[in-house]
Amino acid sequence: MTVLASALDTAGPGYAANRAAMLDKLAAIEAEHAKAVAGGGERYTARHRARGKLTARERVELLLDPDTPFLELSPLAAWGSEYPVGASLVTGVGVVEGVECVVTANDPTVRGGASNPWTLKKALRANEIAFANRLPVVSLVESGGADLPGQKEVFIPGGGLFRDLTRLSAAGIPTVAVVFGNSTAGGAYVPGMSDHVVMVKERAKVFLGGPPLVKMATGEESDDESLGGAAMHARVSGLADHFAVDEPDALRQARRVVARLNWRKAHPAPGPFADPLYDPEELLGVVPGDLKVPFDPREVLARVVDGSDFDEFKPLYGPSLVTGWARLHGYPVGVLANARGVLFSAESQKAAQFIQLANQRDIPLLFLHHTTGYMVGRDYEQGGIVKHGAMMINAVANSRVPHLSVLMGASYGAGHYGMCGRAFDPRFLFAWPSAKSAVMGPQQLAGVLSIVARASAAAKGRPYDEEADAGLRAMVEQQIEAESLPAFLSGRLYDDGVIDPRDTRTVLGMCLSAVHTAPVEGTRGGFGVFRM
Repeated sequence: MTVLASALDTAGPGYAANRAAMLDKLAAIEAEHAKAVAGGGERYTARHRARGKLTARERVELLLDPDTPFLELSPLAAWGSEYPVGASLVTGVGVVEGVECVVTANDPTVRGGASNPWTLKKALRANEIAFANRLPVVSLVESGGADLPGQKEVFIPGGGLFRDLTRLSAAGIPTVAVVFGNSTAGGAYVPGMSDHVVMVKERAKVFLGGPPLVKMATGEESDDESLGGAAMHARVSGLADHFAVDEPDALRQARRVVARLNWRKAHPAPGPFADPLYDPEELLGVVPGDLKVPFDPREVLARVVDGSDFDEFKPLYGPSLVTGWARLHGYPVGVLANARGVLFSAESQKAAQFIQLANQRDIPLLFLHHTTGYMVGRDYEQGGIVKHGAMMINAVANSRVPHLSVLMGASYGAGHYGMCGRAFDPRFLFAWPSAKSAVMGPQQLAGVLSIVARASAAAKGRPYDEEADAGLRAMVEQQIEAESLPAFLSGRLYDDGVIDPRDTRTVLGMCLSAVHTAPVEGTRGGFGVFRM
């Protein structure tokens, strides 16, 4: 039998403690999400509504098919920075007229929708997802352009947005811009470089330079409407393909544009599938509050994969890494999941072979992280841990099938790389509130610095200040702990969002559907599978 049997004791004190700790972390993350949803706050939202305008999220909701989910991306962008949480932009994957699309929406209640450095990073990540997965892009535009005080961090890299729009179009991936308000200066090129453009009557303003700039540059007197209004662009310049009488009409027309794209996925939707045999609610109690305590990732798989059915690969070899085959919402997946934290030589070789097999069979890979990294020590170094770890990282780096990553617990050191961390371009990467990621654990990093400082003092023949050492260690531990938490990492877009563990199956199902819009093809390379 390949159906996973659960040994999770949901009535035990350990489970209750784990669940309580996870719920506390979830509440903290949800409080930060609420800040992004609030946008510029009650005052600016009320002023925006008084102008007869919809909020960014209301626009997204009206654009999407009724009763379909929206996979929001990077909602915590800019967390911990001087800019508001959410970075004045909503991005995500949703369904428009039956077509999966990447949707972006400026939030004009936050500094008029102006772009700060984190807005740019978030928009570029959305475009990256669209390009990799061949998803049409719908941009809901209302932005005053760059946030001028921060222009030094926006202007130069901001050209990537224009580059992306042209490359998406050249690759045959449709781009649609719906202009609700300002789209000025460099922002004028968003509709200018999109395949399809909808503008709202007496609201949209698209021009390279507004009336004050035109006056200063040429001496010409002008007004917003004649210079860049929707009616002018629909009747005179031809920039507007569709003229909308109001915002709901603009969104209706955008939906009709998508409906006429004749867009088809590269792979058909899978057939019927079975739900897991175990309650996803139980995922709240799987990960211990102390990440030094290992947990069995099969308990997660039993609550995520179809029918809790999992064919394990090499179960007796390299047991600290669980590998095997499953289906998720009908899509085949190869799974690599850390079981005991540390990656040894056997686990590394097993992973490399398994990744090759997935590429031969064109099967996407799912990485479930809980690793402290590759094993250190004289015996392990002499046994080849560097070359075996490099073998695994090489396989991950050169694998061409889509990768999905979920950080459930620890994700430290080169183990983060070997398990397809952000630098290795997974199609999507999400974290649980329990996750932590850094070069190493806080205590280990502080201890290393202490040992180095102690050795330096001894080499110079100086006494070592134990009191200062204790203070340094405490300070470093506190800093590294803070910098390894999900909100900090998500704020820097090192993941695509922090998700509720109970939503893992749904989120991964949406991701798998998205990646199958593009062809799923593995690396061949002219070699057979090397046995490791």
